[in-house]
Amino acid sequence: MQELQSFTRNMDMAALEQAKALILEAEAAHHRVHVTGVGKPGHVAGYIASLLSSTGTPAYELHATEAVHGSSGQVLAGDVVIAISNSGETSELKATVETLKSNGAKIIAVSGNTRSWLAKQGDVALFAGVKQEGDAMNKPPRASILAEILLLQSLSILLQNAKGLNPQQYVKWHPGGALGASIKGGK
Repeated sequence: MQELQSFTRNMDMAALEQAKALILEAEAAHHRVHVTGVGKPGHVAGYIASLLSSTGTPAYELHATEAVHGSSGQVLAGDVVIAISNSGETSELKATVETLKSNGAKIIAVSGNTRSWLAKQGDVALFAGVKQEGDAMNKPPRASILAEILLLQSLSILLQNAKGLNPQQYVKWHPGGALGASIKGGK
């Protein structure tokens, strides 16, 4: 898809490096990483939290709506929250980010709009925007979700490389399935 090829070519590596540095700094001070989003980006949040955890950056999924109903208590001052929203204007996520910032969290904003409310709230802002979602209606999130995933996968690679992750460490966090077996068996 041309949209994603263009996005990948123009990915802001400097911003990704800033996000990596923010996470590494938080981890060095024994703080944690949380990932949140509403709707389809909420599903991305779950995947990214799992991916980060399996590649050496323990991360927790934070349900954005539940966060303002008590779950924000899992986020402590100094923790980093990756907040994902294509528009960057989602009211539920705004309430969550406001709560988390007032509790002392650092925000990595992932948005398809560099001038969005969310982007402006971020300690680091990562752009994950596309012009065309992939259908005539251009509304259901398709390409934007893939852009968010590609961007945050890139962040996970930067983090695992900074930590020197090797197959022996990786298999400790992912011992099961064909993937774990391929490392244990040397295949």
